[in-house]
Amino acid sequence: MPPASRAKIYRGTTRNLRFLAGKLRQGELMGVPSETVYGLAGDALNPRACRRIFAVKGRPRTDPLIVHIHQLEQLELIARPNPAAYALAKACWPGPLTLILPKQDCVPAEVTAGGDSVAVRMPAHPLFLRLLQAVGRPLAAPSANPFGYVSPTTAEHVRDGLGHRIDYILDGGPAKVGLESTIVDLRDPARPRLLRPGAISRADLRRILGRPVAAGPRRAASKQQVLLAPGLLRRHYSPRTRVRLHEQLTLAQAASSKPDHAWVFVKKPEGRLPANVFWLDAKGDLRGAARHLFSRLRQLDRGGYALIHLEQVAGAGLAEAINDRLRRAAAR
Repeated sequence: MPPASRAKIYRGTTRNLRFLAGKLRQGELMGVPSETVYGLAGDALNPRACRRIFAVKGRPRTDPLIVHIHQLEQLELIARPNPAAYALAKACWPGPLTLILPKQDCVPAEVTAGGDSVAVRMPAHPLFLRLLQAVGRPLAAPSANPFGYVSPTTAEHVRDGLGHRIDYILDGGPAKVGLESTIVDLRDPARPRLLRPGAISRADLRRILGRPVAAGPRRAASKQQVLLAPGLLRRHYSPRTRVRLHEQLTLAQAASSKPDHAWVFVKKPEGRLPANVFWLDAKGDLRGAARHLFSRLRQLDRGGYALIHLEQVAGAGLAEAINDRLRRAAAR
């Protein structure tokens, strides 16, 4: 039986935001909403608070944190930006884009896994931005879930996973994007590299920067390596139930399978559907599929299934980001 939750969920009132901002300045942690997924936030300039983030999540110290800011002027306080970084920030922030840049000395080693670069983004969720402004300090906020598990996209997901280890959760409603941010390495602005695909695609990055953007990282990372950015491990965002990927699914496969096998299509199939058939978006819209992916995986993980079959998404752009999460969920 899981431990009882002690976390209280707070609505985004002005009074609650002032209260929660005070707790963050005191070094406390809390679940916070963003347009991507919910994060576990702590003062990014407080080494003790950052160490607690790793402890609460069970996160390896080799996996760095993303620092969140609420205005562009803060970027120079955290990182050493270049013209390419400013071009992307002005085009995409607030939004689901994280930049990897050389760090400033004020950023604790706990945030960067001891490295000399830092991951920075400005979230688009209005409540998170108001909270950042109220705190007056940047916040480190990886996904608010036990490390490696399916990312949370609602306040209840946070309470289910970490509610026995934290006291405060700010409810901002379901995440609108549903996938973690795009991460681009801009340490060398002449050689930008996409490290993690997200809602902002490699084609978007190339259009803004006016130059090719390499697809990376060059190989999957291990927990023993010091990582350049979060989300690079081969197995991640993964349910406890075993997952198998397919290029395409058919209803015949589902109908002839064992009832404890769940079949997840991108688009709702036509016709009479077996009870073990699910989908990500009724019309197959990729934005809807991304938004619903993690909630669907959590639902099936609680459903008593022995195996989850997932259909990959055809195409580029957002399809690349969805398939990235599917591959990591299915990795053994």
